[in-house]
Amino acid sequence: MTKIKPLTLCLCGLFAALTAVFSWLSIPIGTVPVALTHVSIFLAAGLLGTWYGTASQIVFVLIGAAGVPVFTGFNGGLGIIAGPRGGFLFGYILTAFVTGLLIDRLGTKVWALTLAMVAGWVCTYAVGVPWIAWQTNTGLLPSFTAYCLPFLPGDAAKTALCVVLIKRLRPMLRGVS
Repeated sequence: MTKIKPLTLCLCGLFAALTAVFSWLSIPIGTVPVALTHVSIFLAAGLLGTWYGTASQIVFVLIGAAGVPVFTGFNGGLGIIAGPRGGFLFGYILTAFVTGLLIDRLGTKVWALTLAMVAGWVCTYAVGVPWIAWQTNTGLLPSFTAYCLPFLPGDAAKTALCVVLIKRLRPMLRGVS
């Protein structure tokens, strides 16, 4: 059994908090706002690895579920999770897991980081779009068109930013987590 390092637990908490801060930095444009949340999710996955990166996002969602206003628009509570954006929140957990797993397996070459994050985006949308289609009683294609396609250019920019940040920061955290 691997011993959990206290600093690693602190980093999990830090990334849960960073996800909250980045979710607050948003542009409200309809049901699903544009936020920087994925930057912290990808950084957690790339810097902490599969399990601790995922744990940080579970903590984030649980804190929000408890009513702490950590979600976009300074919201929190079970109503947000049960509402139209809930699928995206659950998708964050899957995104951190899949992205971290791919980075742990493939390494940190630019192509591997990019591929891992694209897989992460797919996870987010694969959970979030059907959920919002169900919640808003619209079809899958209209939901995909409204809640995925307009966000793709920004997603590409966030991916590029995260690739650069992980390449720069990961060597600094060797031996910490």
